[in-house]
Amino acid sequence: MSTRDHQSREQLDWAARPLAELLRLAWPIVVSMVSYSTMTLADTLFVGTLGSSALAGVGLGGLVMWGVICFPYGLLQGAKVLVSQAAGAGKEHRFGPLLAAALVWALLLGALASGAGLLLVHTAEALTATAGAATAMGEYLTIRALGTTLVLLFCAEREVRQGLGDSRSPMVASVAANILNVGLDFLLIIVLGLGVSGAAWATVVANAVELAVLVWLKRRTRPAVGRVRWRDVVAVWTMGWPTGVQFFIEMGSFLLLSVMISRFGELDMAAHQITIQVIHFGFMPAVALGEACAVMAGQAVGAGRLELVRQSARLALWAGGVYTGVCGLLFAFGGEALAGLFTQDPALVSKARALLLVAALFQVLDAASIIGRGALRGTGDVRFTAVVGTVIAWVVLPPSMWLLGYQLGMGALGGWIGLFVEISMGAAIFWWRLERWGWRQAADRARAIGMAAL
Repeated sequence: MSTRDHQSREQLDWAARPLAELLRLAWPIVVSMVSYSTMTLADTLFVGTLGSSALAGVGLGGLVMWGVICFPYGLLQGAKVLVSQAAGAGKEHRFGPLLAAALVWALLLGALASGAGLLLVHTAEALTATAGAATAMGEYLTIRALGTTLVLLFCAEREVRQGLGDSRSPMVASVAANILNVGLDFLLIIVLGLGVSGAAWATVVANAVELAVLVWLKRRTRPAVGRVRWRDVVAVWTMGWPTGVQFFIEMGSFLLLSVMISRFGELDMAAHQITIQVIHFGFMPAVALGEACAVMAGQAVGAGRLELVRQSARLALWAGGVYTGVCGLLFAFGGEALAGLFTQDPALVSKARALLLVAALFQVLDAASIIGRGALRGTGDVRFTAVVGTVIAWVVLPPSMWLLGYQLGMGALGGWIGLFVEISMGAAIFWWRLERWGWRQAADRARAIGMAAL
């Protein structure tokens, strides 16, 4: 073994205690995710006071906004893979240049996403069932589009920090921003009566504060932004574009599902939106465990400790399965009470309760899919996860909605049954790939890309 390889292997201080490292990385991300869910929940509760048209319009507008930024969001995750592998290999001089490359992509794609969001405002009437929902969607989307660059700059900073093993400072920034957002929701929507516009401005201001807090917190330990080098920009693109494409195409499938649901009327779309907000508390911690697992997998690959990839993934699956199992029971037996937090309309509560029952069935499977995908992505196996994720999403979701929702008259329930099938298939395939070491060649390629950028 060369001296460099020996030094790389010594970088993984957590090798003897992977569960402790997994929890150290995951709990701040869990807090961030739960605080984000709380912010979204607050938005939904405050907007819900404006009526079902506003709730349906803002819900669909939020999905469209995510559709606009999901490709750059996924692309920037390539920086986390490269930084985590560099950290595992002990190559600290790589951190600053990779941060610079990520910020370049955030600025460029943020400008493009803002323009796309403003253009999509004109599709509101075609995507919604009523004029009221269309007005709410257009109003919300116009303002949210202005904040896309702020969101992506924060994502770039966060991905690099997490790749370094620092998940705590992004957590602090997110919690501060989300607390501010709730206060602004109350002030702008209720006190000042700005309605849907107030909800949008509250989110944009919170995005700005989130970025500012993260940069301020790490002003002394943050990697100095290095000189922008074309090879680093290309390296982030190479490692990130498959995930970006996956996010975009999967989001397109989910957005199509939401549009198809919205065509049934405001009641189905409002039930769909309520269910999404409730299950955030189920899958967001699983996402946090998946992100922590991705960081550990990347560091293990960088250090040449491939056996730690599956070990950390299994530990994450155990932790995620316990949590999501409890959430599944809560959704199954407390669905009516949970839906009642958003509305007193008996018909809407009944529809949301049925969707929550389906969601209860796939909670553990969703955790398995998210964690398996995160581990594979951390190794650099980004193309496989992208292809599988996008194919399953489009093969299952729209046809299920058409057959079950439209042809069999099940409405939104048909689409959620399709989600159950999609998630089950993804979980099975990702863990088959992980357990059979199908990611080894991709890990070798990822290391080669990182070395080529030196």
